[in-house]
Amino acid sequence: MIERISLPGKEIILIGTAHISEESVRLVKETIELEKPDVVGVELDNERLHQLMNQEQWQNLDVVQAIKEGKTYLLLFNILLASMQQKLGQDIGVKPGSEMKEAILIANSLKIPIALLDRNVKITLKRAMSKMSLLEKAKLFYAIIGGLFGFAGEKIDAKKIEEMKKQDTVSQLIDELSKQMPSVKEVLVDERDHYISNKIININTKKIVCVLGAGHLQGIKRILTGQSTVNLDISKLEKIPKSPDYVKFLKYSIPAFFILLVLYAFFAKGFSVTVNILLMWFVAHGLLAALGALIAKAHWKSIAVSFLAAPFTALHPALAVGWFSGLMEAKIKAPQIKDFESLRNITSYSDLNKNRITHILLVTAYANIGGTIGTIIALPYAAALLV
Repeated sequence: MIERISLPGKEIILIGTAHISEESVRLVKETIELEKPDVVGVELDNERLHQLMNQEQWQNLDVVQAIKEGKTYLLLFNILLASMQQKLGQDIGVKPGSEMKEAILIANSLKIPIALLDRNVKITLKRAMSKMSLLEKAKLFYAIIGGLFGFAGEKIDAKKIEEMKKQDTVSQLIDELSKQMPSVKEVLVDERDHYISNKIININTKKIVCVLGAGHLQGIKRILTGQSTVNLDISKLEKIPKSPDYVKFLKYSIPAFFILLVLYAFFAKGFSVTVNILLMWFVAHGLLAALGALIAKAHWKSIAVSFLAAPFTALHPALAVGWFSGLMEAKIKAPQIKDFESLRNITSYSDLNKNRITHILLVTAYANIGGTIGTIIALPYAAALLV
């Protein structure tokens, strides 16, 4: 799809593409060669540009640092998303992002400057994760896993991809996304529409061809033609929202509440009740965190670390048991070059566990989930003993 927009002193040509479409690659090539614009804009940021042009992109990944910084879920989500896109591309015979790469290669061959239009992908993902509700995260995770492992929705082929690029179909998909996952739609579609539009407007040139995902085409057109009245100030869109106050409250209130329960039990109920509460706390957290690591097929040392660390990390708002489990697993099963090279070829749960990088992330995530369930079980039990 192509949209032409005329503004005072500027002609903007928007090309709506699918990232795994041979037809999109052809359309991009023909349009740039025909129009010979002053600038070619692409829906990429510096990081995604580097990933697209550099086949060894994942070899710079530091999984240990990601665990220490608490980015396990964000990194796992990013890997799964990239793997799903890669799988779709393999099914259709087109590498993801081929139309963006073609735009860059054609622009370079014609000596046309390239403008990167999109927001930093890490900021986008962090904003999405911070705004999504637990239900939205579950829906998105299911959609990605279903698309990757082939149990959600109909099979996508080249014909289906071309049908999905049509304006009415794209609009229907975006409307459905806004109903099912409004926060995802806000961050991944609406915010980026305004961010990209701002970038386009501020490019000082007479003629620009912009290569965009089809889902952004109509939103950006409305903004550029003045049909959308939303402020184009993008400074707020480059900031990571702080965690909701209730999240910080829970991190500190749960340990404080448990400590108060223990103190009250000791002075009001006696030594035996206090021991029972502490025993339940240690057993519930230790066993469930260890079970999580076991389900992720962790080494026995990592399982033992999960069991020992969980009761204590649950009392510290800045720590998580999965960090210790994952770091131990990373020490025992350090990622090899082949693991980095095969990250985008993950097509099954078995592949997730065979690849040492995603295996470490799974151990971290499952141990954390087990520890959280331990808190949910242990606190009511402790409170019930005081009644």
